[in-house]
Amino acid sequence: MSEYSAEPVPSPLRRLVTLAGWVNRHQQEVIEYLVEENRVLREQLKGRRVRLTDDQRRFSRMMADAQDVD
Repeated sequence: MSEYSAEPVPSPLRRLVTLAGWVNRHQQEVIEYLVEENRVLREQLKGRRVRLTDDQRRFSRMMADAQDVD
């Protein structure tokens, strides 16, 4: 007889773990797509600066400020 007897994982917990795994895979696919998209765009720019409108600059600053954690 084995010392270890695994009890079945409760159904709600199993669903939560499955959902978390799916979300993680989906996020990883999105990240990989965006990394490749950035690589292609950098290649097309060939070292030139990206020209932003005032609205794009404001949005970029707002997003950067939201990332600051003190």
